[in-house]
Amino acid sequence: MPEPHRRILIAKPGLDGHDRGAKVVARALRDAGYEVIYTGLRQTPEQIANAAVQEDVDAVGLSILSGAHNRLLPEVIRLLREAGADDVLVFAGGIIPDRDV
Repeated sequence: MPEPHRRILIAKPGLDGHDRGAKVVARALRDAGYEVIYTGLRQTPEQIANAAVQEDVDAVGLSILSGAHNRLLPEVIRLLREAGADDVLVFAGGIIPDRDV
């Protein structure tokens, strides 16, 4: 079981409109006992970082199918650090080539 009150934000950055995978991950995390905040489609890095800070989450999961992971991930991390939330874990899933892992 996860630690009590662990909060995870799941976000879909960029223009990709496919969110089934993000919703499956969100549901699995909820079923495992985590509190999950799902921000919805087409979020900017600024919106994601702001939501993460506002919701006081422990982790941010990004679902990226557009191929923009090399731009979006570092930008979300940078914005979190600037907001003083450098302790927030950031993870990603989607279509990410092995060479970029």
